Amino acid sequence: MTHPPSQTAAPPTRRFLPHLSPWTLLTLVIAAVVALPVITVLAHVLMPTEGVWQHLAATVLPRYLTNTLILALCVGLGTALIGTATAWLVVMCRFPGRRIFEWALLLPLAVPTYVIAYAYTDFLQYAGPLQSGLRELFDWGRGDYYFPNIRSLGGAATLITLVLYPYVYMLARAAFLEQSVCVLDVGRTLGRGPWRLFSSIAVPLARPAIVGGVSLALMETLNEFGAVQFFGVDTFTTGIYRTWFGMGEPVAAAQLAACLLLFVMTLVLLERWSRGKRRYFHTSSRYQQLPEYRLGGLRGLGAFLACALPVLVGFLIPSLLLLDMAIAEGDSLFGRRFIDFARNSLILAALAALMAVGLAVVLSYGARLSRTSVTRTATRIAAMGYAIPGSVVAVGILIPFAWLDSRLNEYLQTHYGMLVGLVFSGSAFILVYAYVVRFLAVSFNTIEASLGKVTPSMDAASRTLGQTAGGTLRRVHTPLMRGSLLAAGILVFVDVMKELPATIILRPFNFDTLAVRAHNLASDERLAEASTSSLAIVVVGIIPVILLSLAMRRSRPGSGVRKDEDL
Repeated sequence: MTHPPSQTAAPPTRRFLPHLSPWTLLTLVIAAVVALPVITVLAHVLMPTEGVWQHLAATVLPRYLTNTLILALCVGLGTALIGTATAWLVVMCRFPGRRIFEWALLLPLAVPTYVIAYAYTDFLQYAGPLQSGLRELFDWGRGDYYFPNIRSLGGAATLITLVLYPYVYMLARAAFLEQSVCVLDVGRTLGRGPWRLFSSIAVPLARPAIVGGVSLALMETLNEFGAVQFFGVDTFTTGIYRTWFGMGEPVAAAQLAACLLLFVMTLVLLERWSRGKRRYFHTSSRYQQLPEYRLGGLRGLGAFLACALPVLVGFLIPSLLLLDMAIAEGDSLFGRRFIDFARNSLILAALAALMAVGLAVVLSYGARLSRTSVTRTATRIAAMGYAIPGSVVAVGILIPFAWLDSRLNEYLQTHYGMLVGLVFSGSAFILVYAYVVRFLAVSFNTIEASLGKVTPSMDAASRTLGQTAGGTLRRVHTPLMRGSLLAAGILVFVDVMKELPATIILRPFNFDTLAVRAHNLASDERLAEASTSSLAIVVVGIIPVILLSLAMRRSRPGSGVRKDEDL
């Protein structure tokens, strides 16, 4: 009589076992490691600060909130306008230079926001070449003319917009390229011209991509530290740094980080809510050459200028200014010390890229093997790091590791009479950890998309031939994903090279990178010397731009060689 109950108890065990597979366990561990900084920050929300938080709330918190809101609003509107308009022009219109602008409009992505701030400040400030030339040309003196102050909230919003609009351009252009020609044919049949076709059909269909691009730009805006600090604009990011290092109040800094995290989460939820349950589908598989509008005369000139100005102001001018400063003066430590800065940057970026790609492969393959709610939730948690500003990640990492160092030294002092110093919080280990947490989503999204293109029948065939899940990944999937793995690694590599907030907060003593070197020199108003490090970061940043351009050119289904050869 005991046999039947044992039979009824077996099925739940079999249903539960897949949740405990090695791949699922690895996914859960990675998600927990990535979530640690967020959990740490949120755990400090209700901790007492002995009046420091009340002081911040009564004095600077309203300014942090106001400036952050205005900055996000201006950048969001600016990137949406520039990115969507230029994407439509290069996809749907024929005008001189269109083929060049297809890839050139991505170039500002190679310029970190703090770098463009340094370049334009030197060029546009009172003692800079532009105003000096105007005073000499028109015989003006101080007070005889008005010139906008670049070191202001408006200046920061403008320069950040010029650097971040490619996020919207990239996704909007991909969405326009993927649109079915049938939908556009219907619009033209109903008598709608190019403008009404753009506003009433193309933009609504591309809305999820446009909103996604704006969301990415806003995430980067909330993460921004170097430009806003250099311009003297108080935001949450600069407030976190000032509270921690200026006031020596880590708990209050964590609470400010929690406010910023709440700001980011609200932004993400608003984006999801605005999308609602709407879905956008193409009902035809006709992917032929898109209809194109020839723009000549003034219209062609207007389209040319609309695409040329963002590239000119967002990439060419600051790059040339940096090159001129680097040649004329440059970094006084160019040589052995500069090589040390570059080596530190390259080693950190390479380690972070390798770890991020490796973890992304585990996450994406684990999600492929176990399509359960637990796995889906874990992968979403692991990929949320990109939505968290670097300053929040840094605070969330430094607090537990500083505590761990304190307990370790206390134990060794008590039992062995020795101190080992800052083993964790004073090493480059937490820098790499912060980079992986911050940019794991970049590699995960790239690898997951590539892995999704591999048909499940290949997995089944491999397993039939005796391969394990790990063997299938190593022998089948990895060779097929080689290009995506390389692309993901390069994207993370360049993002780490540009990352500033987490690097400044977490870097070990006397351990500088190119980004930190540029920031320190610019903070001392030594802009010409900062140009060397800044230019090196820009040169490295061009690599993923080229990869993105090549990938986007082949992104439209059924597209072959384009009929036009406009230059």
